[in-house]
Amino acid sequence: MEKRERREGLLEKAAERFDLPGDVVAGLPRMELLGDRQFRMENHQGILAYGTDEIHISGGKLIVKVRGEGLELRAMNGVELLITGRISGVDLT
Repeated sequence: MEKRERREGLLEKAAERFDLPGDVVAGLPRMELLGDRQFRMENHQGILAYGTDEIHISGGKLIVKVRGEGLELRAMNGVELLITGRISGVDLT
């Protein structure tokens, strides 16, 4: 078993045992869509592609693609980001 897999398994067990949210313990991304106008993401790992119609974000194991019109990266720091505009979809790959 790879070291990373063991670590992730231990974090999941700790989250269960202490009744903690697994995303917080494991550093998984947390996403929130507010209507069709705002998208927030915590625990991101950076922007991969940026345009007014599509923004790709690294979520570690997955890539989050926000699609829409007039998209704008309104705020971003090392932990969270905020995208505004008319959001038509969010894809996870």
